[in-house]
Amino acid sequence: MPTILLTISYDGTKYSGWQVQPNGLAVQQVVEDAFMKLLGERVQVRSSGRTDAGVHARAMAASFSTERDLPLRAYVEGANRFLPADVAIQDARIVPDGFKPITMAHAKHYRYTILNSSVRAPLDRLYSWQVRESLDLAAMQEGASRFVGCHDFAAFRASNCVAKTTVRRIDSVRITRRGARITVDVTGGGFLKNMVRVMVGTLVDIGKGRFTPADIDRLLQRGDRKEAGSTAPACGLCLIQVVYPDEFTSLPEGA
Repeated sequence: MPTILLTISYDGTKYSGWQVQPNGLAVQQVVEDAFMKLLGERVQVRSSGRTDAGVHARAMAASFSTERDLPLRAYVEGANRFLPADVAIQDARIVPDGFKPITMAHAKHYRYTILNSSVRAPLDRLYSWQVRESLDLAAMQEGASRFVGCHDFAAFRASNCVAKTTVRRIDSVRITRRGARITVDVTGGGFLKNMVRVMVGTLVDIGKGRFTPADIDRLLQRGDRKEAGSTAPACGLCLIQVVYPDEFTSLPEGA
């Protein structure tokens, strides 16, 4: 029974998140429904993690096992015939039995997009957070550097996060600007619920002068969510890549 590793791209605007849930349509549900039509059997597609309602993905990694043995291109082209226009399989490859996409991932790369402009951009509204106030980019970059390393991110998670440990490894946080567009690229070993969005919200508060870069150290030490910044809107966040050891490499990053 082959195990297939998929790379999936989706616009999360109308979905309740990746994971199947009773309160709305999930990306996982439409992917599993598509493979039911393709394979004639119900499969469970296990992902490398969850994305929240409204969050997008360029390369979500997910796997499933099946009794069917099809050419790899059939898992891509065949499933895409049954998927809606806002979800698509980008790549499929065979991985060893027992492959677990969440525990075998080495790192994940998320990108958050901010539109720093007083004027609305209708074509960007579903994929960025409009911040009207002027932002101090240098201060934000200094604050971002303080996230790098292994820290307790208890102050940077959703209040209903149920993770057993709040210690996470952050490899890099890069903030760049082109015109009105600011991108925050965060790469790390794993993330708590809403963690990137709270990190970005706090960095924006630094850019506005509400916090100083040194406040990041205090927040990491104190671990109080109420003291950190706001949670950035889901629409600006996109999962760019899931990094595996070479033998499990997902779709190359298209940054």
